[in-house]
Amino acid sequence: MKKELTFALNYALNKGFQIHPSAFKILENVDVKKLERIIREIVKEKTRQKLFQINQDDLETYLGIKDDPTIQNEVKVLSDPSDKITSGEGVKGYNALFSSRFNKLKRIVSDRPESRMLKSIASVKTAKSEDDMYVCGLVSLRSSERNITKLILEDPSGSFEGIVFDEELQKTAGTLLLDQFVMARVSLGKNSGLIIKDLILPDIPDLAKTKSETEAYAVFLSDLHIGSKYFMEKEFSEFVSWLSSPDPIARKVRFVLIGGDVVDGVGIYPNQNKELTCQTIEEQLLKVENLIGSIPKNVKIIIMPGNHDPGRRALPQPAIPKKYNSSLWERENVIMVGNPAVVSLNGVKVMMFHGQSIDDIVKTTPGLSYDKPTNVMKHLLRARHLSPIYGSQTPIAPEMEDLLVIEDVPDIFHVGHVHRAELDMYKGILLVNSGSWQKQTPFQASVGMTPNPGIAILVNLKNFKVFHENYNSNLNNILQS
Repeated sequence: MKKELTFALNYALNKGFQIHPSAFKILENVDVKKLERIIREIVKEKTRQKLFQINQDDLETYLGIKDDPTIQNEVKVLSDPSDKITSGEGVKGYNALFSSRFNKLKRIVSDRPESRMLKSIASVKTAKSEDDMYVCGLVSLRSSERNITKLILEDPSGSFEGIVFDEELQKTAGTLLLDQFVMARVSLGKNSGLIIKDLILPDIPDLAKTKSETEAYAVFLSDLHIGSKYFMEKEFSEFVSWLSSPDPIARKVRFVLIGGDVVDGVGIYPNQNKELTCQTIEEQLLKVENLIGSIPKNVKIIIMPGNHDPGRRALPQPAIPKKYNSSLWERENVIMVGNPAVVSLNGVKVMMFHGQSIDDIVKTTPGLSYDKPTNVMKHLLRARHLSPIYGSQTPIAPEMEDLLVIEDVPDIFHVGHVHRAELDMYKGILLVNSGSWQKQTPFQASVGMTPNPGIAILVNLKNFKVFHENYNSNLNNILQS
């Protein structure tokens, strides 16, 4: 018998309690770190009731081992690009994509009072008015020299160059991304040039959260990289076992969301085969199926692709193709979605995005880094777009509709990709970057990237309290918030 269990039982016996034999097996499976606390609380409650025996029912009630049918586990897929992908061709396709982006974002800013004064760029260029005017467009150029910043904005009617003189406004202009949508307040300068006096982003309004009626938990994971020799298989298996344990929180988990890079893939980078334990996509996905197969059937598992997973690499990505593992698709509690996707968990709206565009934004925006991914996530929310920059590292397909515009405001924004687990809030939205389950790779070490892997982030969907389970033995491996 574990010494911790002996200590806990002696505590109960010394308080005058008897312990029914049926309770022993349950107590042996309880996390030893929590065992003493559980026994103390049961003893306290039973003493109040003047009942001095601890039996199986007491433990099952306290630990929630009996499945509670009152805890909801309803999933609705609100947005999934898989069935909407209708790529155009060449220039025509990209014209349609950027036209869709402009029109969607213009509709979003139409809720702002300034939108009533919006004019087309063509009409502003020919206007003689001395009053301020409002235009909106996509940023096609941003440059700074001496003490001024120049921006070129485009809309369907044409383009114009505006100059920003105000120092504070130059800071805002400096954070704008190429191809990002913005509304500008402009006026005519002395030499008929246009001066930009204000920049207004689509941004997120302050909205009340939608909460689950029952106390259901969602687990947020990403970047498992199953098939890599750096995948933390032992630790991940321990986490999956914990989901079936008598732990009170584990018993209330009803959703597991995996935000991409489920597998390490094949041929993603030179000499990758030397770092793989599974050399084919089929082997890797079979291992995924075997590992998640132990998760209780009342837990819904939502899986989206990332840049390492099979299928199309360009955004938006359809779900991982069924041909690589049809049995994974056919599991009753597994839901396969594309990237990005919006799902409702008991009414709580979660936007899932793997996060490929973080690479482009960190490289082009001063003050942003891989170490603080939630700052980049705030940037995306302010822009109301998941991957504004076209023509950089993130491939974007010439879709007839821009499916990367953030049209619906989520309650939770879930991103991965950068292997840094971090939490934050933005205008009432819970930001979760769910880190990874892959140890530091030689490439990451060579560029100074230090992941904090092996952390499972759990959110109580009724009150939005966040918990985490850390399966990494490194004491410096902590969740950032």
